[in-house]
Amino acid sequence: MSNTGDGESLRNETETEGLDRNWISLLQELRVVQTGVQLLTGFLLTLPFQDRFDALSDAMKGVYLATVLCSIASTVLLIAPVATHRILFRRHRLDRLVTAAHRYAMAGLVLLGLALTGVVAIMFYLVVGEVAAICAAVGVALTFALVWLVVPLRSR
Repeated sequence: MSNTGDGESLRNETETEGLDRNWISLLQELRVVQTGVQLLTGFLLTLPFQDRFDALSDAMKGVYLATVLCSIASTVLLIAPVATHRILFRRHRLDRLVTAAHRYAMAGLVLLGLALTGVVAIMFYLVVGEVAAICAAVGVALTFALVWLVVPLRSR
């Protein structure tokens, strides 16, 4: 019997079975988020070619560039488990793979939250102005912190 640290009661499974279950679960989660972050990144890469992009202040262009970097870094981290799996394939390192993939996914989600917050700031800035952009970005960041961090940690 093994407890793989997922907070569930002990299961009647070997350590390898637990790692396999955790790996499959993580892959399913990554499938959900990878598509969204890739679409976000593609959207962000088209913004400088839009007419209204020049309406951004220098500070907001900085927010845009930081947002693009967060989105691309998130994409890299959320796809990294696939590359890690390919490199460790048939090397009997499933424990390392699951641990590394978990860390990549967590870091990728943080960067995704930052990228989405940046997108909200940019959109609100263009539509209703700087004060609304700041308020919306802070609200979104607090929502991410609450829903993606505080609530899950309290449930632990």
